[in-house]
Amino acid sequence: MSMTANEIRQKFLDFFASKNHKIVNSAPIVVKNDPTLMFTNAGMNQFKDYFLGNARPDIPRIADTQKCLRVSGKHNDLEEVGVDTYHHTMFEMLGNWSIGDYFKAEAIAWSWELLTQVYKLDKDRLYVTVFEGDETENLPPSSIALTEWRKLVIPEHIVFGNKKDNFWEMGETGPCGPCSEIHFDMRSDEERQLVPGHELVNKDHPQVIEIWNNVFIQYNRKADGSLEPLPAMHVDTGMGLERLVRVIQGKKSNYDTDLFTGTIHKIEEITHKVYRFGDTKPDISFRVLSDHIRAIAFTIADGQLPSNNGAGYVIRRILRRAVRYYYTYLDYKEPLLHQLVDSLAKQFEYVFPELLLQKTFVERVIREEEKSFLKTLESGLKKLEEVKVVDKYLDGQTVFELYDTYGFPIDLTRLIASEKNWTIDEVGFEKAMLVQKNRARADSKRETGDWVELRANEKSEFIGYDFLSGENIFVVKYRILKQKDKEFYQIVLNQTPFYPEGGGQVGDTGLLIFDSEVIQVVDTKKENDLIIHFIDRIPENIESAIVAEVDRIKRKETERNHSATHLLHAALRQVLGKHVTQKGSLVKNEYLRFDISHFQKISEAEIVQIEKIVNEKIRENIPLTEDRNISIGEAQNAGAMMLFGEKYGDTVRMITFEPSFSRELCGGCHVKATGEIGSFKITSEGAIAAGVRRIEAVSGQYADQYCNGFMEEVLAAKTFFKSNQTLAKNISDLVEENTRLKKDLEKWMVQKAAVIKENLSKSAKVVNGQIVINSIVEDLDSKAIKTMAYNLEKELGDAIILLGFVENNKPGIMLTISESLVKSKNYHAGQMIKELAAPILGGGGGQAFFASAGGQNTEGLNSSLKLLEKLIS
Repeated sequence: MSMTANEIRQKFLDFFASKNHKIVNSAPIVVKNDPTLMFTNAGMNQFKDYFLGNARPDIPRIADTQKCLRVSGKHNDLEEVGVDTYHHTMFEMLGNWSIGDYFKAEAIAWSWELLTQVYKLDKDRLYVTVFEGDETENLPPSSIALTEWRKLVIPEHIVFGNKKDNFWEMGETGPCGPCSEIHFDMRSDEERQLVPGHELVNKDHPQVIEIWNNVFIQYNRKADGSLEPLPAMHVDTGMGLERLVRVIQGKKSNYDTDLFTGTIHKIEEITHKVYRFGDTKPDISFRVLSDHIRAIAFTIADGQLPSNNGAGYVIRRILRRAVRYYYTYLDYKEPLLHQLVDSLAKQFEYVFPELLLQKTFVERVIREEEKSFLKTLESGLKKLEEVKVVDKYLDGQTVFELYDTYGFPIDLTRLIASEKNWTIDEVGFEKAMLVQKNRARADSKRETGDWVELRANEKSEFIGYDFLSGENIFVVKYRILKQKDKEFYQIVLNQTPFYPEGGGQVGDTGLLIFDSEVIQVVDTKKENDLIIHFIDRIPENIESAIVAEVDRIKRKETERNHSATHLLHAALRQVLGKHVTQKGSLVKNEYLRFDISHFQKISEAEIVQIEKIVNEKIRENIPLTEDRNISIGEAQNAGAMMLFGEKYGDTVRMITFEPSFSRELCGGCHVKATGEIGSFKITSEGAIAAGVRRIEAVSGQYADQYCNGFMEEVLAAKTFFKSNQTLAKNISDLVEENTRLKKDLEKWMVQKAAVIKENLSKSAKVVNGQIVINSIVEDLDSKAIKTMAYNLEKELGDAIILLGFVENNKPGIMLTISESLVKSKNYHAGQMIKELAAPILGGGGGQAFFASAGGQNTEGLNSSLKLLEKLIS
């Protein structure tokens, strides 16, 4: 019996643990503190700082299994997922790393040992690639890798690869180096005899597939495109678990392995359809759903909700593609994806437990997202059926309308069009999107220069928990950043009191004093583990000693709001229930914003109770207890709140305001005691997504200002009443009186309408053998006039009724035609109204039996009424 996926994963981790590697947890699939990435797309992402030299690991040998997501680019294409047997959105990347420790010899030997001795793969089916060098870059062939492989592999199984296939780069800049891939030939013996495996390596053959890549990071790609050797060399390897399991279990498709079969069986159970392992649309749908639910569920569990931009839109695209497949090809018209979360969460319970711990929340978010899209999907598909397609060519404006109005991502429209053998006007769509695209490009365009090193190998230390200023500080390095046609400078200091944006808290601003030159710090951010200060110009003497001054008032106000957020979180869990967890936050000096998992509106009574608890804790003046370097295990045992989607190290910072009330892991800045917060007031509460509520609140002087402003409004309202009753009683009486007067007015309107209707009925005349009423109506609103016209037509029978009126100083007309006249005379009110509206300088439309129009010229009403008689004569 072949190994299960769980056993295969564990054997990888056990093997590298035996080689003195530290086994670490997967980083969240959603990336924070890295402007170059939205999602973790490779196992090495969480270790970038080690390769960049910004940090050093405690142990230089590391291994893990990492959740990754790819939906576009060289490595994946969303439109291919499910259609073929090996593309995925979310996948697991098994990896081992050496940070300046072992290099090519050990990496190659161990990879061969694991594959052939532990997993028992057939050596005759394994092929390896070696970088052949590149003269244009002055890159030599990988002679060391070749030497090591020749010790293990016969020459016919070594394939030389060019820079495209065998030179790995992290991005346009940064660490890079040659790589050596391992491929496995899964074809039958008969096929292998006809075509040798080495001829199909890196040729996109579905049965000759890459399973492992050993990257040897030796160089740094600079912003000018040149390469420079790194001071230390590293190993970065990645092996896709889905492909490895397929090879070991001897399956023809990744989807036939036990990583996916459980989900596929669940889909069969829900839809009462059978998966037949083929290429039909229903079979593709099974694969699409079993893949996409993994990406959707784990990204939501890691904190990314579906939305209309950025990473959230990527998740929404994936979800909508899945909905489209089950709606059309599995004939399932109700939300389906959320029903798969339970089995998926149990499958990964011991690998990625965060999904099981948030199962109910994830299910509800997905279900609401499905329900929302199913409503627009049907109308969008109907719109596509009504579209006039000339020569099977779908125009770009329609494609844009489907995107803008019905929420159809372009790839979904492409999918539908391909099924109908239509071609999409891609150019027209791009033109329609041009304004939005240009704006997006302008917002996101960044040109980052190379770092200019002033103090090589010196690290940066954050001192901002204890100090808001510092002296004798130096610039370690700086670079230019161009964004939105503006030029900024980024500097890194050897010590800094400036807090970098993170954990919802905004970055500090303040001053840097170089000699006597004052430079403004306009923002502070974190890029991976590097604290970067944004300044608008470079000082004349950048190498001088610096005095750093944080904006103290802004920081103190921000600290009040951050500590208030912790108290709020604890109070919410106390009042609403332990299911409440943080789903996002923003902590500024003026206010705080806090997003939580909760599935119904927070009542006014609950808000009052929450505010009461927070303000009581403020008045108790609870001192802050800060455990700055506590082990993650100790923090867990102490009951600290830990946020899903955050990456925690071996040591963490724990913030406590009374152990039994609020204890959280947090890297932000806080007051020394809760009394410093002053006061707390919630200013708004509402839904921002399925199962997510947003609370906004103020503290300190901003809470005082808010309450004072509210009291001013109350006092101003009281001046309108002369009674000695309470303001609430006065308003209640006013509302009651208003309701009574509205009812009296409605009665009067009914009576007035009856009189007008009787007079109109008497004014009816016969024109060309048809009963006609054309008159101006006064003292009734448009709604009452429409009802009256309907009743008149029912009473008179074969009639044409045109009524004019003035509402809000604007002229309007309504045309009602009996159904019998529409059929016998071929009248159409919607077409006639356009001509009748000309004298009032207006336009309108409607159905064959009823239409209305508004205009600008009141004096033209009589002309519109007279024109009716000409039209029907």
